[in-house]
Amino acid sequence: MARERTDLSEAEIAHLRGLVADWTLLADLTFSDLVLWLPTWHGGGFIAADQVRPSTGPTGLDDDIVGEYAAKGRRPILDRAYASRGVVTESGELAARSGIPIVKAGRVLGIIETYSESAGRARGRMELAYLQAAEDLIPMVVQGSFPHANRLSRTGSPPRVGDGFVRLDANGIVMFASPNARSAYHRLGLATELVGAEFARTSARLVRRPGPVDESLAQVAAGRVAGGAEIENPSATVTLSGVPLYRDGSYVGAVVLVRDATEIRRRDRELLSKDATIREIHHRVKNNLQTVAALLRLQSRRIANPEAREALDEAVRRVGAIAVVHETLANTAEQKIDADEVVDRLIALVRDMSLTSRSVRVTREDSFGALPAEIVTPLSMALGELLQNAVEHGAGADVRVCVTRDARALVVTVEDGGPGIDPSVDPFATGRLGLAIVRTLVTEELGGEIDLLPGADSGTTAKIRFPLPE
Repeated sequence: MARERTDLSEAEIAHLRGLVADWTLLADLTFSDLVLWLPTWHGGGFIAADQVRPSTGPTGLDDDIVGEYAAKGRRPILDRAYASRGVVTESGELAARSGIPIVKAGRVLGIIETYSESAGRARGRMELAYLQAAEDLIPMVVQGSFPHANRLSRTGSPPRVGDGFVRLDANGIVMFASPNARSAYHRLGLATELVGAEFARTSARLVRRPGPVDESLAQVAAGRVAGGAEIENPSATVTLSGVPLYRDGSYVGAVVLVRDATEIRRRDRELLSKDATIREIHHRVKNNLQTVAALLRLQSRRIANPEAREALDEAVRRVGAIAVVHETLANTAEQKIDADEVVDRLIALVRDMSLTSRSVRVTREDSFGALPAEIVTPLSMALGELLQNAVEHGAGADVRVCVTRDARALVVTVEDGGPGIDPSVDPFATGRLGLAIVRTLVTEELGGEIDLLPGADSGTTAKIRFPLPE
């Protein structure tokens, strides 16, 4: 919207994007709905580009007004804030409104209009602490110094004011701590009062881990650097998000938001444990399948009957194809696996176990991409059978695996240059076990179709087509 309706530069848009990423803090501290108005490129008015509601109080705007255009004069508070480059406030019987200009390098980038209920009752200590922090934060918004340009990276969703609020003075001493913040620190093991303590030293002491303290934790808890940090010990896990406050260029303290993330981290660890367990299961299944293949191979060597030996060798190849899929699953943490890697290893397996003495060149063209395991397993088994047929009956000609994929379906063709098939005979009616396996896998497991056709010049082309999941 900013690119289409304003003449703001990319750097100015980036500043507004950073502000919107953190302006829930301002909404919660002021108990207000916020609307970001941007001046249009022709100077005729303002366009509502974004909106946020507070989590600390009732909303003052029931409707979403993003995209609404306000011509000059329609919302006088916006015109006055834009012209004066200062905060403009209007109070009514039921609600109060403010216009907060966002100034960067001498230019007004936009106006934040706030909507809040009029204070018709006495404010409690926590609400007053919120509002006092907002009084320091709003001038920083006007001057373009919030959000902070240099901030430490943070992981996960940052804490919000309602999760836990700590106000520090210029010396890093806790002036106020909300009940949720105190509870989070008590869960970490703090047995003393948080108010009046040096927040950085108290936080570092609760880590209970030998060695140096994490630098990001020391800086954020001291209130000197904007960004996130985490405190973790055997009792609990607490995340911090710090915002230094400045008044007329002088450091006056900081706001640190605190969130008890113990349950979230416990669930994360459970997910990691389950993922590791699943990968270990795939690894063990792969090992068991390889053991079965080795036993079949030993049995094959002891059999004199050529047909029986050939049947066992085919069984070894089929078991090996499944083992390749499980080995790939054991080495990846993703829900989808790289089908190209599986097919390339399958090609090598078929080539190495070929019963023919001729050296056959098997190549893959284009990419299968990432596919779910429930597709890769039957696909690899079907391709294994088709490749085996192409290598064994292709008279030593090269074999090509071609792939065509779109958003809805995947088409795989296996082409060889052998003598080809008799077009008058249905190849699936010949009773070959391999072709029966392929048709069952493609039609029942993949929900697709398969055709065996004579090649363009010679040989046979096997074509598989099946739909992809959305």
